[in-house]
Amino acid sequence: MLNERRRRVLRALVAEYIASATPVASRALVDRYDLGCSPATVRNELSILEETGYLLQPHVSAGRVPTDTGYRSFVDELLARQGFDDSSDDVPEHALQRANEVDDLMRETSALLTRLTDYMAVVVAPTVSLARIRRIDLLSLAPRRALVVLITHQGQVENRHIDLPDPSTPERIAEVERSLNASLVGKRACDVRPMRDAIASERRYPGDALVVRLMDELLDCLDEADRDRLYHVGVPALLAQPEFHDAERVRPLLVVLEDGVAMLDSLSDAAGENGVAVSIGSENRREELGNVSIVATSYATSASDGVIGVIGPTRMDYTRAIAAVRTVASRLESALG
Repeated sequence: MLNERRRRVLRALVAEYIASATPVASRALVDRYDLGCSPATVRNELSILEETGYLLQPHVSAGRVPTDTGYRSFVDELLARQGFDDSSDDVPEHALQRANEVDDLMRETSALLTRLTDYMAVVVAPTVSLARIRRIDLLSLAPRRALVVLITHQGQVENRHIDLPDPSTPERIAEVERSLNASLVGKRACDVRPMRDAIASERRYPGDALVVRLMDELLDCLDEADRDRLYHVGVPALLAQPEFHDAERVRPLLVVLEDGVAMLDSLSDAAGENGVAVSIGSENRREELGNVSIVATSYATSASDGVIGVIGPTRMDYTRAIAAVRTVASRLESALG
């Protein structure tokens, strides 16, 4: 447990290192911060902070830098602070209202977050299977070929070309379309499976095989959409950070990004259920994320939820990142309705 003076010294060093990206000497803290103690006392406090794991000294002649433990103490104070500054003045209420589809909205959101923070932004779209179905369109392309399009109330659009079990006329496809809409509109996409199973087990009508086939394709489409919900922008911004001038240091993160499921899991681990949460360096469950911090939060709509966050070096401007994530998540919830 740090006393007040030690917290003050640590807070100043973390702020200075975030701003300068170079190890911080005691003289810099004495000259630039009103710590209320002598230079000798500051040096002594820095030594104690290093011995207790909050700081480290990269070289004997260098200043000190925060460890993940040091950053954690700094961030916990930020998160506990009442009246935390936000970025609402930088993000107009209508900032995310222009997109007509969820896909466009997710891209706009991640681009906005990167502009606000200069870090990589990652957004996980709402779970498609929990959204309510607005409409299902079926288009006959050939006797054994059709296009199925599912549209949710949130504006998500999923489509797939399918092979039919038997030749079907456009009239028959239109009839099935009407039947599916009558049964599924207004229901959650996850309700498709039990209805499909009930039809498959009964098979009371000759056309049920076609209905089951189409519902199978809808289910596959939904499963695929829920695995492919990750949007990210800002890799160049990340590479511009001094820590990542050596591309080898950021390569493990890029590998995780390529594996959408791994990144989804990592973001879900980091995201706070009640407000913004921060995962710093070694706190991340995946070893590949040991050089970065993740600031993330979940956002919710009446029908579903998702995750929004930024990824940057552990020497992240946490004040700005936390404020931006909090504000943009609120704007995104408003845009989704």
